[in-house]
Amino acid sequence: MVETGKATGPKKPQRFLGVTFIKEELCKGCAFCIEFCPTDALETSTQFNAKGYHYPILAREEDCNGCDLCGLYCPDFAIFGVRWNNPDYKGRQANEGKEDK
Repeated sequence: MVETGKATGPKKPQRFLGVTFIKEELCKGCAFCIEFCPTDALETSTQFNAKGYHYPILAREEDCNGCDLCGLYCPDFAIFGVRWNNPDYKGRQANEGKEDK
């Protein structure tokens, strides 16, 4: 039997860090944001909003890179991501001794 899923091992440093902002009361619980998150940083909340839906939460902040795919897929504009440069990211400069362009 072949095991599927993401590879485990040493995690490479992210070039960008991010955070996701969620307007819980606008969410209708479609979970598009959770489904299309490339880093699997979002999960469904156990709480309900005023409309009775489970809204998303940023469960793994360290995995979010702020790409805003969640915001692009949200039909209600209830979520968006913001990214900034990771100060700990060394990139090609450390590996090749060249300037990162």
